[in-house]
Amino acid sequence: MEHPLDNPIWNALITGNQPLAIGGELARVLPRDVGAFAGLAEYSPRAFARLHELSPAGAPTILFTAEPITLPPGWQQRLHRELLQLVYPHAEAPVVESSHLVALQEEHIPAMLALTALTSPGPFLARTIAFGDYYGIFRDGQLVAMTGQRLQPSPYTEISAVCTHPAYLGHGYANQLVRHQIGRILAAGHTPFLHVYEDNLPAYPLYQKLGFQLRKRLRVYVLEKQAP
Repeated sequence: MEHPLDNPIWNALITGNQPLAIGGELARVLPRDVGAFAGLAEYSPRAFARLHELSPAGAPTILFTAEPITLPPGWQQRLHRELLQLVYPHAEAPVVESSHLVALQEEHIPAMLALTALTSPGPFLARTIAFGDYYGIFRDGQLVAMTGQRLQPSPYTEISAVCTHPAYLGHGYANQLVRHQIGRILAAGHTPFLHVYEDNLPAYPLYQKLGFQLRKRLRVYVLEKQAP
């Protein structure tokens, strides 16, 4: 039986993120202001045909796959690279050393968009906050670090958008925020996981230090739908 994290986007869109999903039994996507992630039940021509119907032309569509795939006609590959999937296998959460974490709300979206545009932690759009449970650290009224939750392929929850303003690096803010998210996810009865590129330093060593372990090497594809 397939592990839910071998096809994490699809399994998220049929379980924990199902309320956000658009599509049916073969392909599902997110609203475009939430994210460009897409999930396929299978990598067949009919599933890609359904995804083609759901995807806008000229916009990115992101897939995470366990193995390399062959694209049918109608798609342009914009990116294909290896992605590490890490899981937190421990029952206890690490201690959170900070108490000044702020739950981020609708009014914080402009600051979140500005911070992610500066730091590029991954796709973050006007309604990505709909994934839920984002927390940040403010200094002198400025959002300087944040992280949140994204894919939720039950019983797993992904930690995402881990970022710190370049002027505030070295204060351990990402460490505190990820610890906090681990605790919240475990308290909800789920298992934390995340995705990272192997050359993403210092993020990858930080996750290892916090207790995350490599589960699998996935593939990330960024595709663009071509007009008929």
